[in-house]
Order: sequence, then structure tokens, then C-alpha cells
Amino acid sequence: MARFPFSAIVGQDEMKQALLIAAIEPAIGGVMVFGDRGTGKSTAARALASLLPPISSVEDCRYNCLGDQRGTCPDPCTSGRVRKRAVPFVDLPLGATEDRVIGALDLEKALRAGEKSFEPGLLAKAHRGFLYIDEINLLEDHLVDLLLDVAASGENVVEREGLSVRHRAKFVLIGSGNPEEGELRPQLLDRFGLSVEVRAPTELDQRVEIMRRCGDQERDPEGFAEQWAKEEEKILRQVARGKTKIAKMETPDAIMQDAAELCMAVGADGLRGELTLMRAARAQAALAGAKSVRREHLIAVAPSALRHRLRRDVLDETGSTVRIARAIDELFG
Repeated sequence: MARFPFSAIVGQDEMKQALLIAAIEPAIGGVMVFGDRGTGKSTAARALASLLPPISSVEDCRYNCLGDQRGTCPDPCTSGRVRKRAVPFVDLPLGATEDRVIGALDLEKALRAGEKSFEPGLLAKAHRGFLYIDEINLLEDHLVDLLLDVAASGENVVEREGLSVRHRAKFVLIGSGNPEEGELRPQLLDRFGLSVEVRAPTELDQRVEIMRRCGDQERDPEGFAEQWAKEEEKILRQVARGKTKIAKMETPDAIMQDAAELCMAVGADGLRGELTLMRAARAQAALAGAKSVRREHLIAVAPSALRHRLRRDVLDETGSTVRIARAIDELFG
């Protein structure tokens, strides 16, 4: 069945904004989506991946090498041909072993031919694409640590079983979870660039529209996709334009000062908050087609970039989002 169109998702504007930002600025550090069950978290992530333009890679390379990188990965990918393929979207199941994630010795080849060969794991498959982990708060801590380290460095290093392998592993990490089933450790949550909270719609019209669209898609997936093709094309052009503009995006000193003042006002831990806030604001400006970052772009992404970096205040029972909105009002009016 065809995937649900990204543009057909009702509401959840903050989640869709965060995913689009991650698509044009992978350095943002990934997206963490916390929310109720059945709110479209995995649907939105898969829909975005299927919407993006295909990538070019060396033919038959298991590491998705670019044409000018042929021969630099553990495979002898020396083919002179480059092919187009869909943007990788890899699901990491909760029961995955470390060998399945990072790769391991190819036992079949070792036993059959006596050759020591590396079998790439999910990280290699996700290179230049998306790695999606549903219920990430239930994933074993050592795997989460490993994933975040690789996501930050863009490289997977395997030193085991007599193997010494190093390969590129640059991907957008997307995690989702239900807070009722357990929280993600704060030091790990901080490593995600953006954090989004999603809730089921509270307006009757939106809930009815969701049922209507889901019913239409189930009855005629191809027809439903065709119905939303023009809207999907608009998003595709927006992402392509954003990728081009972000490299030349100007960030005025006044906006950087605004970012620092906001992070200080809400008490964001460390400097990762400012850096992520500025990257997200630049991406938001690029998506909007602006020539430089403006305060409105900063304000639009502030909750996603900062809400998971705030220390809990025992004297303040309001949530992180409310604290950020209050600080924005006090600083910028």
C-alpha cells in the first residue's frame, strides 16, 4: 500500500515543521517525537522520507557511496555507474542486537570460503537517509548511546572479532515514544536536536477529517496519492529550495543575541541550545524562502529546540513549553 502523503496529515504542524527542518539540515541532530499513541508519529516520518528526491549512489554499493567516494568504503565499490535510489528509511526494531545495528563478521562467508568479511548493519543501510526508532524510550541504553555517538560523528567504527572497519554513517535520527511507557534519559534526550510533543486533536472537525482521509486512503491508495500529488510537489520544491538557500543564509548578530538571551532566560543547559536554535532558525528561514534569519523564524522553532534542555524548577509547575512562551513574551513582547 502507498504511504500516506505528508501533506495530507491533519494538524501536527510542529511535528511536520521539525521533520522538514531535519530534512534540509541533517546537522540539526535528529528529531525526538513524544506523544500519545495513534497521533501519526511514524506516519509523518515515513511520509517525509518517501517524499524526498532520490539520491545518487555507486551501483551495488551497500554503503550508498557518492560517485566521487567510490572505493573508499569497506566494499570494493568500483563500478563506474551511478544509479538513483530512494532516500533510505530504516526501521530499527527494539529487539535488534548490537551486531545487527553496527554490523559484524559475515559468518557464512567465513565458514564457506575462509574469508574474513564484514556484513554491514542497519547503520550502513541508513547512510544518507533516515533511521527511525519507534518507542525509543524502551530501547536498551547501550544501543541508544551507540546510536547517538554515531549520529554525532557521522562514522561507524567496528573493532571486534579480528575486524577493524570504519565507514560513513550520516543519517537523520528520528525517535518516537509514549511518555506513559517511560521517559528517555535527560542526557540522551539532550543529544536530539529537536523535541516535539504531539497530542490527539481536540477539535471535532479535525478528528472527523482524519477519519475521512484515512478512509479514502484505505479504499483507494493510488487515487488518494494522486489527489495530494500537487501538495506533495509543493513540499518537494520547498525542501529543494531550502537545501539550496541554507548554505547562503545570513544570520545577523542581533538574531544571535536574541538566541543567547532566550537561552539564558529559560535556563537552557550548556551551549547546545543556542547552537541548535540557530541551526533550526536558519533552516526555518530557508524553508520560508527568506534571505536572512529573522526573529519570527527564531520564535517559531524555539519550543522544539529548547523544551528538552530545561532544568526542572520545583517552584514552577508549568511545563517547558509554557516557560519558553513566557520568556519569549517577556523578551520580545
